[in-house]
Amino acid sequence: MTEPLPWWATRFLRASAAIGVLLPAKGQGRVASLTVGAGRVDAEVRDGRPHQVRIGLTAFGKPDWAAITHALAAKASLTVQLLSGELPREVEQVCQAVRLPLFPSSAREVSLDCTCPAAEVPCGHLNAVFSELVARVADDPFTILALRGRNREALLEDLKNRLISAEPLHPDDGSPALTDVMDTFFDSGPAPGLSGAAPLHAPRTASDALLDQAPPFVITVGGETVAELLRPVYRALAEEHGG
Repeated sequence: MTEPLPWWATRFLRASAAIGVLLPAKGQGRVASLTVGAGRVDAEVRDGRPHQVRIGLTAFGKPDWAAITHALAAKASLTVQLLSGELPREVEQVCQAVRLPLFPSSAREVSLDCTCPAAEVPCGHLNAVFSELVARVADDPFTILALRGRNREALLEDLKNRLISAEPLHPDDGSPALTDVMDTFFDSGPAPGLSGAAPLHAPRTASDALLDQAPPFVITVGGETVAELLRPVYRALAEEHGG
């Protein structure tokens, strides 16, 4: 029994069939080689003699991919899953939101070519290559992204750079960063009152003040920052110990 295809391969197969790229006929010949690049698939099919087959798919340009990666980076959960090698369904929705469909939506996006003399397009050799391509997509979801013009390495590197260069969630209010004062953060100096002087009473510090000094986390949970999620915990601990 054939195992079901993952969602991205199923969507790619159905989208291509819907625009007439794939005919219900079986493939013809043996696919001897297949390479995937930005906007094209090049293959050789052996059927008594070798035939050169090419499938073209419109690749997105640099401004298009900048819009896609910006939208992906805005959703931390998607970025984490992509960096771990997964392709969540929401990626398709993100692409649609910026009007750059991940899967082919029109026959105008696709070009088919085979060196065989068959009049029918797609011919059996093209069908054979397309079946092999679907299997490649099923094994590696980043294949469809590579066809659209951005391979795995380039996309993940772009996402990493966007995470590293992300601006803090809260603008700088003039307070020193925690990393700048760690060497003196726990140093209160000589204890007052030991030489007969009255003890000094500092202003009461809020129990969750430390969270305002901590460097911001890029990742959020349910739309909430990590600091805001921890704030009730700090306050509850302070109340429990009479702080």
